[in-house]
Amino acid sequence: MRSFRVTPLVLLFGLFVPWFARSEPAKDKAPAGPVSYYREIRPILQQHCQGCHQPAKPLGGYVMTTFQALLQPGDTGKASVVPKQADKSVLIERILLPKGHKEAMPKDKDPLLAADVDKIRRWVSEGATDDTPKTVQDVIDDKHPPLYKLPPTITSIDFSPDGTLLAVAGHHEVLLHKADGSALVGRLIGLSERIQAIRFSPDGKSLAVAGGSPARFGEIQIWKIDKKNRLELSVPITFDTLYGISWSPDGTKVAFGCADNSIRAIDAATGKQVLFQLAHSDLVLGTAFTQDNENVLSISRDMSMKLTEVKTQRFVDNVTSITPGALKGGLLAIDRRPQAKRTIIKGIDGADKVYDEVVMGGADGIPRLYKVHRTVTRTIGDDNNRVRVYAGLSGRIFSMRFNKEGTRFAAGTSLDGKGEVRIYETDSAKLISKQDATGPVFALAYHPAGKVVAAAGFDGKVRLLDADSGKVVKEFVPVPLVAAPAKKPGPKGPG
Repeated sequence: MRSFRVTPLVLLFGLFVPWFARSEPAKDKAPAGPVSYYREIRPILQQHCQGCHQPAKPLGGYVMTTFQALLQPGDTGKASVVPKQADKSVLIERILLPKGHKEAMPKDKDPLLAADVDKIRRWVSEGATDDTPKTVQDVIDDKHPPLYKLPPTITSIDFSPDGTLLAVAGHHEVLLHKADGSALVGRLIGLSERIQAIRFSPDGKSLAVAGGSPARFGEIQIWKIDKKNRLELSVPITFDTLYGISWSPDGTKVAFGCADNSIRAIDAATGKQVLFQLAHSDLVLGTAFTQDNENVLSISRDMSMKLTEVKTQRFVDNVTSITPGALKGGLLAIDRRPQAKRTIIKGIDGADKVYDEVVMGGADGIPRLYKVHRTVTRTIGDDNNRVRVYAGLSGRIFSMRFNKEGTRFAAGTSLDGKGEVRIYETDSAKLISKQDATGPVFALAYHPAGKVVAAAGFDGKVRLLDADSGKVVKEFVPVPLVAAPAKKPGPKGPG
């Protein structure tokens, strides 16, 4: 939300306006033309309804993701939308029910705004016509999976905690592979066109997905990973894509960053928002919970890493230096170091704190290790939470991941169409291996066994690297490609 400064001149003008400006009674303006399904109704349904009424989760047997599905009856057997008869449309009936009614829509959420209800009613009364452009009428769901002519850019990957699966972000979906890349075993197809971040839950039974459709909606998906791979939650949040998802160590909460500069967290079982913090001044691109579940760290394009208390939703401190120029660019990647044991330290407030460390990086290509809690009073120009600085990489760091023990971490970069993956020893800062990728690297994952690091990025291929040597053990395209139709021979030339 933008803030505006009220100047004395504006206040003075406001005081004198009644003396010379004639006020006129407000007039109700007639609606300017018919209501558009595509431009006006569809965005309302996306934001408030489609999380529970989509092919992957058709609550009440009713799907609202396409115009054709919207007109179909759900389990009630009654017409959901009756063109020109709003009073006979179950959809209108349900959105008018009071909050708390068992059949009220949206379920377990605040009622729609009166203006939105009026708009939907008008659209139905005008005939419920479909003005969706033909160019955007393609349906993508489990019966109509995405078709790939070329590999898509891969923004996120993650190994399951038991080391059996590798999840890969695709277009409109997450693809589940066997960890060695030998087979595609599942496709999690949801609403979000763009998938920005994916993470398995600590117990490996769920997968959290952050994404959305640019400039339209953001979405958090929680999938149950089993033989059926069911969508448990679809939570629409903000009006742009979401980033940097992370689980609390106890598996009860999911945190993520937003394009509106906020950091948020939801209850992983209900989808209820439990944290909202607006201390950043630019996009929040990464999050990480502390090991005691009590705090969330967040990084942003504003060149800062911040600490927020979950219970109170209170901004606690800047973990990085607040001195201008201390960091040379925005922060893009963060990961909390797994600790072999919990060490208790005294914070500057005298309270006991669980000692945590995180590695982070960004535009300047330099990995840095920070302790989370401040133990000495801040002074101008200090960077006292910084523990270690590592040799810089070429390009921006887009991904960083620790091994299971926290003794090593991998960093991946992009610069001028090229990429690089390096693996460092955490305590000694020793460079273990280096691999020059064929293209920008945007996503990394450390296999739980510690022998393999998966890397992916711009060229759409997943590469499994030996964690000691950095050599490519295997590479594969994680999406099924559609063969281009053969070109018809053209007319023969003279002679």
